[in-house]
Order: sequence, then C-alpha cells, then structure tokens
Amino acid sequence: MIKLHIKALHILLALPLCVSMGCNKDLSPNHIERAKVQNIKMNDMFGINAFEWDFLQNPNDLKDVDNIYEPNLALIKSFTQVRHYLDWEKIEDKQNDYTFNPTHRGGWNLDLVYTRAKKENILMLVCIKNVPDWLYNTYPTQERNNEIAPIAYKADRQKPASYLALGKAAFQFAARYGSNKTIDSSLVKVNSVPRWNGDRVNTVKIGMDLVKYVECSNEPDKWWRGKAAEMTPMEYAANLSAFYDGHKGTLGKNVGIKTADTSIKVVLGGLAKADLNYIKAMVQWCKDNRGLNKDGSVNLCFDVINYHLYSNDNTGWFKKFVNKKRGVAPELNVMGDVADEFVDYAATLAPASRKIEVWTTESGYDLQPTSVQRAIPIGDKPVEVVQADWILRSALLYARHGVSRNFFYQLFDTDAPGTSSGGPFGTSGFVTHDGKRPVAHYLTQISKFMGNYTYYGSMNSDPIVDIYKLGKKEMFVLTVPDEVDRKEEVELDLKRAKVALVYTLRPNSDDFEMKTIPTDKGKVIITATETPQFVQGI
Repeated sequence: MIKLHIKALHILLALPLCVSMGCNKDLSPNHIERAKVQNIKMNDMFGINAFEWDFLQNPNDLKDVDNIYEPNLALIKSFTQVRHYLDWEKIEDKQNDYTFNPTHRGGWNLDLVYTRAKKENILMLVCIKNVPDWLYNTYPTQERNNEIAPIAYKADRQKPASYLALGKAAFQFAARYGSNKTIDSSLVKVNSVPRWNGDRVNTVKIGMDLVKYVECSNEPDKWWRGKAAEMTPMEYAANLSAFYDGHKGTLGKNVGIKTADTSIKVVLGGLAKADLNYIKAMVQWCKDNRGLNKDGSVNLCFDVINYHLYSNDNTGWFKKFVNKKRGVAPELNVMGDVADEFVDYAATLAPASRKIEVWTTESGYDLQPTSVQRAIPIGDKPVEVVQADWILRSALLYARHGVSRNFFYQLFDTDAPGTSSGGPFGTSGFVTHDGKRPVAHYLTQISKFMGNYTYYGSMNSDPIVDIYKLGKKEMFVLTVPDEVDRKEEVELDLKRAKVALVYTLRPNSDDFEMKTIPTDKGKVIITATETPQFVQGI
C-alpha cells in the first residue's frame, strides 16, 4: 500500500512515470520539482475535432443548414473547445470571391456556427486547410488533389510571396471573425451575388469577435501524399509567414491574420510526425528571414506550437500501418517524453510575457478490432469504456507534462454505422447520432465538478496521484498507469478533513457517483484503478 501524506505536501512535478510495481518517487523535502507550465485548466484538455455540418446539418434533412441542429449541439456541449476543420474552398469558392454566410461552396452559415459556439462558451480553433480547385487546377492533371501545398504550380515554395492567396484568405477570415473593428472597410471583400433568386446574400461584417485562434493547414508534413503535398520546414515557414502577417507586412495591407487582428493567435498546423527538429528548422528560417525582436528573441510567425501523436505500439507508425498492432495506454508510450521535449523547447523561444504554448490537436483511440489505433477490452470493461479511460488519462498526462490545450479526434465516426472503411480511425468518434459514448459522458462529468480546477502537481508516479486546485480547494486524481486491470491501495492524508468525497465516473451517465468516506484522523485508504478516481477532503 502506498502512503501519501498531504500534510507534508512534497510535490513532484513533470517527472517521468514508472509503470512497474512499487516504482515510487522520493517524497523527501530534497526532491521537489516545479511545474513547467502554470494554470493549465482541466477544461483546456477537453477539446474535440469537428466540422461545420456537425453544428448545422440535420442528418434527416440535408437542406436544413440555416439553423443549429440542437440534438448535435447537445452532444458538442460535452466538450469545452472545438477544432473546426474548415476547407479553404468554403470561404473562397472562386479566387478573390469570399463568402461566409452562406458559403457558396456548400451553403454553410459560418456566422451562425461561431456565434452559437461563443454563446455556449465553446472555444473555437479554426483550422483552415486543403486547397481549392481553382488553385490545384494549375497543376498537371495527374498531380491534382486538394492536399497539395497551398501554392500555384512551379511557384517558389520557399518564398512567402508564393503563398499570397492563402494569406489574403486569412486576412478576410480574421477581419470578419476577429475583434478589430477599426479595419479599413475597403479592404474587406465578400461576394454578394446570390446563388439563386431569393437567396440570402453575403454582407461585409467586421470585428464580430467570435474566433481567437486560427490554425494554418493540417499536417503540412504529410509525407504519405507525395512531394507536392509534403512541405519541408522551410517551405511551411514561408507559407506560415504569409499567413501570419503578410511576411511582416511586405505582401500588402490585406494579407495575413495579424494584419487584420493582432489579438488572434496563429497556431502552427498540427504536425503529423511529432518531430521537434521540424520546429527547430522553422525557427531558424524565421531567424534568417524575419530577424530578431528588440528583446533578442526570434521574430516567429506562429504563437502556438502544435503536433499530433496517437499512442500505439506500432514501431513503424511513421512509415506504414500494421494491422496486428494496436493502441496502448498513454503512460506506456512516449507521449510524456515527447511533450516534455516540445514544452522545454517552447520555453526558450520567447519571454514569459509572450509565452509560446504547446498544443496537441489530434490524438485518440479507435473501436474497430482491426485498427492499429484500437483500444482493447480489459477485465470486465468493454472497449468503449477502455477508450474512455485512455482518453481521460491522455488529457491528464498532457496537463502533467505542460501541454496547454488538447483536442481529440473526433466528434463523430467517419465510417457510417454498420460499415468499415478498413482505416485506422473510422470509429474513433466520441458520440453517435444516438447519443454519447462513455468517453463523452466522462468528460461531461469532470467538466461539471472540476472543469475550472488547474493542475498543481503530482505526488506519486505509480499509482499516479495528481493534484488539482481551485482557490483553496484541492482535488486528488488517482490512476493506475497500466492496461491489465491492476489495482493499488493508496493511503491519503487529507490534513484535518473529517470525510473524503470520492467521485467515481459512470460510463453511461452525465452524473458521477459520489461516496462519502469518514477519515481516520484525516487519513483515508482508496483503491486506485485504471479508471481515474477523484478524491476531495472536507
């Protein structure tokens, strides 16, 4: 049994986790490490990837795009933030013709999506991705696809000016959905031509104050799509420099996110391969081509570093998928080590006043028994419950290692019910049109009772004992970091608390189960399991 004395609160922060029995860290006063990143809120770990039609489309009426589809929104509200995959063609159907409400490609009402999200306190990260046909049609027929680099055929891929079109689209998006109301209206353009008689038309809107974060592309290092799609760090840095601020304003008054609104944060496109050397090469490009700030730091063209990482035991993950492989519990892989690498490096890039945050915008587990990213049944837990366990433990792990925000893949399955694409992520959804899976129930429960708590530190590595705080309140999160249904007894010393409140997650409800256990002079014994438990002394 592990005895942990809160009375002498010696906190171990951001330590590597041991997963063998009895691998407990020294809790003496001489073994203390401070948190890498302060004020990481629990709710900041509960993001989800989704599309505009998830908000608007009634699956029984494909024409119903002008109203929020409330049953879907009820599911989306399980999450505190949404990464919105927005295809560039939706806002620029034809070159220099910008539409938002309705989008001429698809007819979507983006104003409504972002307005309702703000009303529901859902943070929106908008990922502007893929290439419209009017741009990829500049390529030879055999090379055309919407995932090529956002650049005309044979343009210089290392020059920011080659990415002018995307930079202009970024400006128009930020001018409309950012908070700057003083933009010269002559620079803001929309195509007001109706699609048909009686159709509503787009109107110019400035500074709607709906979007605070915009991401430039998705997985720019996509090697599996060929050289036309895969961007080197230098190429992507040039792309991002145009997108960020029109390459320091040199590309025109209507180019770049920051040119429209300096308060919007630009998020680096989530890297498919979590390779820190890619980021370092981008920083070197910025130093060579954008120079230094007055304080000596590099003039970067991004505010947030972003990468993707799925926890699995496939050693050939970045080469090919191997169907005999599977997902693994997050603590048993390199996720924590990779996060440490990125967070430590980000801390060197700017002073604290301009801190470069590290986010992850894709991770998750699939339910198909043939997927290389599948969760597995453990003990009496079906695969859906293990998916929920591992997702929650991934969020806790990222908070523990200093990642500031986290988004999971994804809201709904990509495979239709009863079908299988054979891909690794076809059934990775957190909800279905029939309701929530256990993982969505888990996140809803935790948001209710401790969403605003922030990560404070960790007292033990196996079983893991994390501490979250809200003012003077403390919450202890106990987890066994394993995947064999292991259980461990933990004795907590809750100071002078007379009782312990133990919150147990329920896989088929939005409400947790709470038990009140009397303490013995402040001490209580809890059986920690592979499903996190939450303990509070009162």
